[in-house]
Amino acid sequence: MLIDITLKITPKMVTDAQGNEKKALVGHLGTHFDVMNKEFPLEYTRRKGIVFDVSGVKDRDIDIDDVNLDDVESKMFVAFYTGFIEKIGYGGKAYFTEHPQLSNELIDALLDKDISIIGVDFAGVRRGKEHTPKDQYCADRGVFIIENLCNLKAVLDNGGYFQANTYPMNYAEMTGLPCRVVAEV
Repeated sequence: MLIDITLKITPKMVTDAQGNEKKALVGHLGTHFDVMNKEFPLEYTRRKGIVFDVSGVKDRDIDIDDVNLDDVESKMFVAFYTGFIEKIGYGGKAYFTEHPQLSNELIDALLDKDISIIGVDFAGVRRGKEHTPKDQYCADRGVFIIENLCNLKAVLDNGGYFQANTYPMNYAEMTGLPCRVVAEV
């Protein structure tokens, strides 16, 4: 079964995002990679994936103790389901400023596992001033972050493991690349 985990963009979402996120129309609209100054390797288009259900984590960072890192393998696409995108809706101010975030320790542990992609159903692995530096930190280690995923609950309902099929636009010299991500379960 194929599950599209890409956010479907509507004209209202574009308007909302433009009003609340200055980068929304330069590659950062909807589901996208933060590639920074790197090239997305074609071998990353197909990766074994796992979704962790961290929807119960509230009022703190998502941390190492919230997931079973023994389930994570080298080169994986590791996604985090919080339910935030469904609860808050994409594009408003709260979406970009009050979203969950991964702890720095969890991000380092994922990088130590030699994964390929971190996927989240919110606006970034870190908020505010920490967002861009953490994206660069991951990119410098060959790990790309995909933001604004959706339908991750459907993947969880089918066991949480999937084949990630990820296809970014072929843009050059951009910090964000819109992409389509389809989970095969």
